Amino acid sequence: MFAFDPVTVSMAPAILVAGLCLMILPLFRPDHAVVRAGALALVVLLAWRYMAWRFTSTLAPLEWSVDAVASWTFALLEGGTVVSSTLAFLILSRTRDRKREADDHAGWWRPGPAPRVDILIASYNEEAAILERTIAGALAARHVPTRVWVLDDGRRPWLRELCDRLGANYLTRADNAHAKAGNINAGLKVLAALPDPPDFVAVLDADFVPHRDFVHRALALFHDPKVGLVQTPQHFFNPDPIQHNLGIERAYPDEQRFFFDHIQPARDAWGIAFCCGTSSVMRWSALMAIGGFPTGSVTEDFLITLRFQEEGYSTVYLNEALTEGLAPEGLGEYITQRGRWCLGLIQIVRGPMGPFSKSRLRLVDRLGLLDSFLYWASTYPFRLACLVVPLLYWFFGVTVVDASVPGVLSYFLPYFAAVLIVLNWISGGLIVPILNDVSQLLGAREITKAVVTGLLQPKNQKFKVTAKGGDRTRIVVQWPLLMPMLLAFLATLVGLLYAIVTDVVFERDPGDGKSVIITWTLYNLAVLAVTMAVCIELPRRATAHSPGATPVVVRFGTQRMRGWAMRLTAEDAWIRGGPLPERGASVELDLPAIGGIPARVTRQESAGIALELQPSATQRVALLTQLHTLEGAAGTRQTELGGLLTALGGRTLRGPRS
Repeated sequence: MFAFDPVTVSMAPAILVAGLCLMILPLFRPDHAVVRAGALALVVLLAWRYMAWRFTSTLAPLEWSVDAVASWTFALLEGGTVVSSTLAFLILSRTRDRKREADDHAGWWRPGPAPRVDILIASYNEEAAILERTIAGALAARHVPTRVWVLDDGRRPWLRELCDRLGANYLTRADNAHAKAGNINAGLKVLAALPDPPDFVAVLDADFVPHRDFVHRALALFHDPKVGLVQTPQHFFNPDPIQHNLGIERAYPDEQRFFFDHIQPARDAWGIAFCCGTSSVMRWSALMAIGGFPTGSVTEDFLITLRFQEEGYSTVYLNEALTEGLAPEGLGEYITQRGRWCLGLIQIVRGPMGPFSKSRLRLVDRLGLLDSFLYWASTYPFRLACLVVPLLYWFFGVTVVDASVPGVLSYFLPYFAAVLIVLNWISGGLIVPILNDVSQLLGAREITKAVVTGLLQPKNQKFKVTAKGGDRTRIVVQWPLLMPMLLAFLATLVGLLYAIVTDVVFERDPGDGKSVIITWTLYNLAVLAVTMAVCIELPRRATAHSPGATPVVVRFGTQRMRGWAMRLTAEDAWIRGGPLPERGASVELDLPAIGGIPARVTRQESAGIALELQPSATQRVALLTQLHTLEGAAGTRQTELGGLLTALGGRTLRGPRS
């Protein structure tokens, strides 16, 4: 007869859950309705099984003591994250893909005339190069008739001249009231006064370039007269700060991929997809029915979805790569952007369109709002609390989670394993431990602050613009972000080493639960170490490049070099091939559909040459259009685990590269 120790026995539930998931889920597609719902139901069941154990077996006695206050506060915060996850998993249990619907209803207006579409580009302080490519892309839209309007809240004469040169309309206003929403509303007033106002309005941020078929594909879903807004996903042609500073952009997708590729399609299946500002198209009559863009929140995009719903218009989601834009390049901008999203959502929750308001919103709309609120209000404060809990034990002897190793293995591990396996099955591997925690930890302070500010003082909050462009050629250490991480890392390390060296025993000793605290501590050290690496911002090259190798010809004198453009922007190129012209030589880069572009060789290596391009104004516009408006998604879409580990290992060994 076999005898098993308690640790081995406690592993059985996790092994059973992982085994079942790994055997069954790969046999089905992630959009299989029954299997998807069943897998997520299992995750929810295990989550609440875990929370039942937490509240019945791991908390300090309910009394007025430091241990009790810390223990119950952390448990309630963790409970909030489980409530949030439960709502999120309920929403994820469905998904919808409207590509076939867009195919079936393309050109639904025929034999009548094509609807007029006005593309609005909202701008404030972006650089000329950013605006130039967006305007060029908008003017290349396949749909006719289309007009392009640049709404300039920066009142810049050079932008008016750029619009005149490219053929776009230019509008500005006397003040910046209500920020982006006010800017768009000022433009809508001008359009409404025209003898031929549009039938639909597309909205783009200044750094988002539409593909040629953006308008055409989005319009197809307006065959239903009750559709007020079509939202499309955001894709980025540059890595975000986490990808770039860790050197993992080729192996790990941007932080927003799970939202745009999986959460929005799931919300669409429930009828609660929402506007994300840029890359959306709206029905003109619906906009007029709600009086234009609402101004009660710094996230006017989410709010406009609720206003449309009140008037009987739905927001739908077309998950196709129809635009590509610029992700925040610096950590400061990255965190500012997410803080603004959080604050805007809290303002909505506290306003007349909140989940408990007397508005005409449906129950499902209210649940969708509650889901978003709980995500911001619980996830990020909980991430901060997870750093503090081990420190309370190491320095003060406060046992916040009084859990044994068998208990953790029996109750937490099955839940953790199920979450990882099921969500990675749904998303194709987007959920990576440590990296997901890093993205949360980076913005945790700013977002927690935004939650408190939004709840206590929701009105009169300024719109914080996400800066784009600027000089990114130097290593920049973000000390305001890095120092708190470094202090937390050192405190965690000192606490752990002190406990090991002294073998300290506190009055309330957790027994074998000390191993749980040690494991928790080591995980925190790993998260903090990676987060600190992200806080060292590495130099960036130009942010626009070709999606892959392009066959080209370089002419110099009487010779021709046939090769491949491995990198191509409107300013420079890297060409592999031969024979090689000398450094400093004047050459001509022959590109399909553009012709010969004058260039100068700035570097010569055995593998190829670097070119400084000198295109004419016409060639530059054609090149920008070719680079950014063709079909296909920019950036990395799936996690490649081998490449991810290799990149992280290389980043660790090399350190910051210049």
